[in-house]
Amino acid sequence: MPPASAARIILRRLHDVMAGKAAAQAKLNQVVKIVADELGSEVASIYLLRDGVLELYATFGLAQTAVHVTKLSMGQGLVGNIAARREPLSLAEAKAHPDFVYRPETGEDDFHSFCGVPIVRREAAIGVLAVQHREPRAYEEIEIEGLQTVAMVLSELIHGAALVDDAQAMRMRAANSGPMRMNGLKLVDGLGRGLAVFHQPRVVVEHTVSDDVDLERTRLVDAFRRMREQIDSMMGQSEFLAGTDHHEILETYKMFAYDEGWSRRINEAIETGLTAEAAVERVQSRNRLRMRSIDDPYLRERLTDLDDLSNRLLRILSGQLGTAAQLGLQADAILIARNLGPAELLEYDKRHLKGVVLEEGSLTAHVIIVARAMGVPVLGRVEQLFSQVNDGDELIVDAGNGALLVRPTAATIKSYQAMRVLKARQAEQWAKVRDLPAISRDGRHIALYMNAGLLDDAASIPLAGADGIGLFRTEFQFLVSATLPRRERQQALYQGVLDAAGDKPVVFRTVDIGGDKAVPYLAGDVEDENPAMGWRALRLALGRTGLMKVQARALLEAAAGRTLSVMFPMVSEPWEFAEARALVEAQRERLAASGRPVPTGVEYGAMIEVPALIEQLDVLLPMVDFVSIGTNDLTQFLFAADRANPRLADRYDWLSPAILRVIRRVVCAAAEHDVPVTVCGEMGGRPLEALALMAIGVEQLSITPAGIGPIKAMVRAATLEPLAESMLAWLATPGVNIRAELLSAAKRQGLSF
Repeated sequence: MPPASAARIILRRLHDVMAGKAAAQAKLNQVVKIVADELGSEVASIYLLRDGVLELYATFGLAQTAVHVTKLSMGQGLVGNIAARREPLSLAEAKAHPDFVYRPETGEDDFHSFCGVPIVRREAAIGVLAVQHREPRAYEEIEIEGLQTVAMVLSELIHGAALVDDAQAMRMRAANSGPMRMNGLKLVDGLGRGLAVFHQPRVVVEHTVSDDVDLERTRLVDAFRRMREQIDSMMGQSEFLAGTDHHEILETYKMFAYDEGWSRRINEAIETGLTAEAAVERVQSRNRLRMRSIDDPYLRERLTDLDDLSNRLLRILSGQLGTAAQLGLQADAILIARNLGPAELLEYDKRHLKGVVLEEGSLTAHVIIVARAMGVPVLGRVEQLFSQVNDGDELIVDAGNGALLVRPTAATIKSYQAMRVLKARQAEQWAKVRDLPAISRDGRHIALYMNAGLLDDAASIPLAGADGIGLFRTEFQFLVSATLPRRERQQALYQGVLDAAGDKPVVFRTVDIGGDKAVPYLAGDVEDENPAMGWRALRLALGRTGLMKVQARALLEAAAGRTLSVMFPMVSEPWEFAEARALVEAQRERLAASGRPVPTGVEYGAMIEVPALIEQLDVLLPMVDFVSIGTNDLTQFLFAADRANPRLADRYDWLSPAILRVIRRVVCAAAEHDVPVTVCGEMGGRPLEALALMAIGVEQLSITPAGIGPIKAMVRAATLEPLAESMLAWLATPGVNIRAELLSAAKRQGLSF
């Protein structure tokens, strides 16, 4: 059946049932018959959450004697799985699924295929709608969407008939009223305390079936117009004007607000007989489902932006216009959201916003770039966030340790306060040495540079006490743009960074996109099963020479009259470096030949991240002016361990002999060729690990701005030569616990971590 006409028929029949005067049980009995008839299934069943269990409440095709008898707990069986995860499940062979539970009283022995969707109200699963067929078969997406639409209407019927108390889910949440710790993924480091504030009150769609399709279309057009006006108005505010980092992000966000495909899909849902609100929610649910199944981080982020816009549209349609930002934060708050768009975060009062916790979220999300610039800690991937946290709960976000402390005890709060006092004292100590050089007690000078990626970062060089920027990640501009950034935009960014840095050095790393940093305008280049080791960084740039030529020219023009330091990422072989350098040199010669100003000099560097390159240092080092060791990628490649996998996060120690020996090997080889070595990455920003790096000869680190103070204070208090001698002995002795030995030696010097 054509999807629109089929859906309209089933919705009209459901509307007639709901409008009737029959008892609730009789209505649900009619509903399952309608579903079975219209979808051509031998079985249609409704399970409702009652007294904490999922009870078979109505069925067509299963044994009627099983009604009100068959019960499954949340998470039990296929039905319990759907309710617990709040996601559809379709199977050609249900019995092959590990969660399948056989209930003989239902008489379902003859049925093979199964498809079920959750019935959701106020973010909680209150039941499940399922169909079954005798023959094994795959369910089409349009069939699953049809079931979801029916489930949406059922939610309204169930609520109206008071079959499931809406407060039941709230009571289940309230049962979790004691203190608890929830784990998540560190997205932006930091510590914050405040009251839980939900980013937006959930818009509950009360009316799902429309009596007037034309009216609903008109309401949707008006809502789209008002939403676009809001976004255009926001982009006119000073902090979002062209030339700012935030403007780049909001341009992509705006693109989705004007996307015709999105509005067309919502109109198609209205054609089936849904109200405008229900149509938006129907398309939004589909996008959320797609988001969970997409591995590509860029596409996931685009769908997150679309989810954010859907919420805006729903609020306009329903008249519920206020978010927590628009209502205003009255006290220190921890913001709770499923996901968050960059525009939404920028609306909040920075004085009261102490942290953000997301049920989803990713390291590549636009909102993370904004939060990092705002200095707001963000914790993501916190499962069951909405079911465990209540509005107004006291929360402590410890993003650095990946923890959310919910309703903390007095002792926990006291510990937090002590930690804050300690951090404040540490900050005071770091402020005292901010403008002093990082020179150890025995006279070794350690250069401390900062990592950066936004224009605003460059202005914070003096605030951080950095010696310059040792790694400027140019890809951020590419990641937040819907199209390939034009040369003029790139040049303006690079020139702004150099101007802000003044006489401090800046090392620009050429664009590292592809792999897990996918962009839509290079979609054909990012279909990697293993993105970290795929078509990315320099490999992609050399394959897309037009992209690299544009960036090279932008860098050269931005650095006219100055020294340009440019570094190539993920070099695997010396010939790759030579080819990249030749490409930049060719652009410099073209500029000079045309009489355009050029840099007074260009220094070329290579990122050492791929172990294969270390085997050819004798070939590489004579070709380069400097090298930087990227410890994040080098470690994961060396140990064949995905650094983003939480099960492996603590398994491989940065102070293991393997990684320290490899880094020392690079340092020693570079010293023979008089080539400076900088260590970039998270390893250099951890005081004990940084001490180990200095003990094996590293004299330049490029780390996060927040890490410079602690490292500088540690260097000025340390005597490095004895540690270097001990490190040689530890590396030569099998089985030594270097972390324990180094920590003990550091404590004997009075160093604390």
